[in-house]
Amino acid sequence: MNSSVFRWLLASVAVMLAAFLGGCGFHLPSQTPVPLALQSVYIDVASRYHVEVPPLERALAKRLRRRGSRVVSSPGQARSILRISNLTKSRETAAIGSNGRAVEFRLVTSVTFELESGGKVVLPPQTQSASSEYSFNATQILAAEQEEARLEKYLQGELAEMILLRLDAQLSDGGRHAPTAAAAGPD
Repeated sequence: MNSSVFRWLLASVAVMLAAFLGGCGFHLPSQTPVPLALQSVYIDVASRYHVEVPPLERALAKRLRRRGSRVVSSPGQARSILRISNLTKSRETAAIGSNGRAVEFRLVTSVTFELESGGKVVLPPQTQSASSEYSFNATQILAAEQEEARLEKYLQGELAEMILLRLDAQLSDGGRHAPTAAAAGPD
C-alpha cells in the first residue's frame, strides 16, 4: 500500500473516530465543563476532632481540582459550600468460621452531604454509603489492622466519587438548571 494512501486512510479514521466520540457526548475528564456551582468550592467537614485532613475531604478536593474546580480555604471565597457531616464507620461480622470466630468482616462507611450555592440549597442533605469485606486471620492481627486502614481510605475515596457523581447529575440535569463555567463566561 502506498504510504500517502495509508496516511490519508489513517487520518480519515482518526477524524471519523473523533467525530463519533464528540457526537455521543464523550469528553475527556479534563475537558468536561465544570458546572458553575462547582467553579469554586469550600468543603465544610463537620467533625468532632481530627488531627489531619480526613481521607474523604482530601479525596473530594483532589477530584474537584482534577475536574477544573478551585477548592478554597474559606467559605467567603467560594461560590458553593459542600457540607460533609455524619461520617460514620462501622465493622460488622460478615462470616463466622467453624470454631465460632469471625473470619470475615464488612466495613461500612456512610456520610451525609449537601451543596449550597448563593445561599440556596442546591442539593438537599443526602446520605451515601460504601462497604467492603475483608478476611480476618487471628494470627495476623497487625496485617488485619493495616488492611482495615487501607480499605477505610479506599472506601472514603469511593464515597468522594459517588458524591461527585450525584452532584454532576443534579447540577447538569441536561444543562437546564445549572449553567457551566464555559457558558457563564469569566467571573
